[in-house]
Amino acid sequence: MKDKTVAILESRLGNQIADLVRKHGGTPFVAPALAEIPDVDPAHIRELIDDWKSTPPDVFIFQTGVGARALFEATDGLGLTDDFLRLLNAAQVLVRGPKPTAALRSRKVRIDLAANAPFTTHEVLAELVNLRLMGKRVVVQRYGETNRELQAALAAKGAQVVEIKIYRWGLPDDTMPLQQLIGALDRDEIDLVAFTSASQAINLFAVAQQGGKEDSLRRSLGRTLVASIGPVCSATLRKLAVRVDLEAHPPKLAAFVDAINAAFTRASLLNKS
Repeated sequence: MKDKTVAILESRLGNQIADLVRKHGGTPFVAPALAEIPDVDPAHIRELIDDWKSTPPDVFIFQTGVGARALFEATDGLGLTDDFLRLLNAAQVLVRGPKPTAALRSRKVRIDLAANAPFTTHEVLAELVNLRLMGKRVVVQRYGETNRELQAALAAKGAQVVEIKIYRWGLPDDTMPLQQLIGALDRDEIDLVAFTSASQAINLFAVAQQGGKEDSLRRSLGRTLVASIGPVCSATLRKLAVRVDLEAHPPKLAAFVDAINAAFTRASLLNKS
């Protein structure tokens, strides 16, 4: 991807993807398309903890720091933090990366398993390989949207999965980077747009619609390479009438960046031949 400009809509891992693009000689255009919006239902949290007192979970999986903190803020407000800490202490606790690790350690929670860098679902699943989960209760702290890959893997192991919704994905307060991206696409200044979730595509078109540029964006994307992290994201793009040029196999970050680099390499070789 040398000398190519790659648009990145990822929020949490945007800087990490940008670094990988630079490593391959490309120029990242970072325009986060998602914001984390608190969406905690205290009554539901109370019901869960009351239920867990009689049937304690066997494993807790924390995927984000903001989600872990929001969950503790909810239990603080309900006066249930001590109960929650006892449940965590009796279970195995798995964290996805340094941010949930820091949030849990601030509450003196013991961490049993920690995903390695780059802290994607692939690394979380690697930590679960040796766990016997048949019939076990596994609590997953959701991050914005359901992690379908993780859910499917847990179900395949026979786990009973309980998902806690702590926040949802919404539009960023500052949509200027997305507006600038739409303008850059219109001027053919972007070589490839990298979508790492379906919600990013939906939000990009929502911003375009606000400015009356939805059709223009669709035409611009038709002149630009479009990369998708996986089948769910690809399906959403196609519903938006956007052609998907390449998809990661498997749908993981490293494979995604490698596929993008390989696509540019193939195009360069074809141009030389």
